[in-house]
Amino acid sequence: MSATTLRGVQLPDGSRTDLHFADGVIVEEAPSGAEAIDCDGLLVLPGLVDPHTHLREPGREDAETVLSGSAAASRGGYTAVCAMANTQPVTDTAEKAEHVHDLGLKANLVDVVVIGAISKGLKGEELSEMGLMNRSRARVTMFSDDGMCLMNPQLMRRALEWVKPFGGVIAQHSQDSFLAGPGACCHEGELSGRLGLGGWPPVAESTIIARDAMLAEATGSRLHVCHITTAEGVEVVRWAKQRGINVTAEVTPHHLLLGTEELVGYDTKFKVNPPLRTPEHIEALRAGLADGTIDVVGTDHAPHAPQDKDHAFVDAKPGMLGLEQALSVVIETMVKPGRLTWEQVADRMSHAPARVASLSGQGRPLTPGEPANLVLIDPDRTATVDKAQSKSLSRNNPYDGRTLPDPVEATFLRGRATFSR
Repeated sequence: MSATTLRGVQLPDGSRTDLHFADGVIVEEAPSGAEAIDCDGLLVLPGLVDPHTHLREPGREDAETVLSGSAAASRGGYTAVCAMANTQPVTDTAEKAEHVHDLGLKANLVDVVVIGAISKGLKGEELSEMGLMNRSRARVTMFSDDGMCLMNPQLMRRALEWVKPFGGVIAQHSQDSFLAGPGACCHEGELSGRLGLGGWPPVAESTIIARDAMLAEATGSRLHVCHITTAEGVEVVRWAKQRGINVTAEVTPHHLLLGTEELVGYDTKFKVNPPLRTPEHIEALRAGLADGTIDVVGTDHAPHAPQDKDHAFVDAKPGMLGLEQALSVVIETMVKPGRLTWEQVADRMSHAPARVASLSGQGRPLTPGEPANLVLIDPDRTATVDKAQSKSLSRNNPYDGRTLPDPVEATFLRGRATFSR
């Protein structure tokens, strides 16, 4: 029997205890022969859950594989990641969903939860095999055309209706392609004009959120807003929740920390979609995460091979790494300033994302009988981020050279250490 005791560990509520787990489950008392780990001063959280990860496999194994992305996730304290559908080929059938699911089982470092495409080929024209994907071994419950906004309101309504019987959720990339088209790569404002970059106006986000919230209300179905970035978008989500609409929202670490000033040097590691925003939007995101309007932190971990980033800014692929520094950024922007308690961090990064993705074995309380999915952290440890040390295959890390908290001591998936220092 595999058994471990974490001695003197601090729980999210601030209390201290000895935490025991055996055969993958938290238990009441230390089993005979349990390995004891001295945790004086260390904090334990439920294993983090990322509702928004790009693992790139199949099709772009030069940028990331399920194995390398899983390793980056466990290094960041994650025990489950939801793999987006914009692979090559797109995850839009039961067979393709099962393939990604099986790659996750083979990697065996985190639970890889498959997200299916809403539309075939992400083209926004015809619904994918949502029902078959849900009934497959992958048990898909979340669907997204992330990277592309589903613009057709009739198709969006049909998608919401299709997933309702099995409690599924539609996760939308809220970007009106007429207001923020293919050339939009910088927050619309003085800086975009000065740099000569296509402007991405905030209204392109908020109008889609409003439309989809009304469709969710009309269908009685579940809507999840991916990577919200604007003050207007936060206000629409707040309005929808006050109205009783079943909507959740996520914010990325990079939108909590980084702003438009990073684009002045045209460094493509800061090109991301939706783009980095100005201080008033960053403040609205932090406030929304603090008061619960924004439910979860989702990394939008988007690895890219060098040939995808080594271009002029307008031609480079958008996206940043996020899994390994997500908790670091949340500590820096939300915990240190006193805007989130550790119990709230556990909610925003574990409990709530597990609920959004309908995961029964993740995001659970640290109590006897629950799976031993947890992360052991030192909140006071800091380090200078070095992109060369990443577990990811890619190096498009926006935090490279920045000193941030480096908290993760060890990550346990069902009692097995998947990362340790």
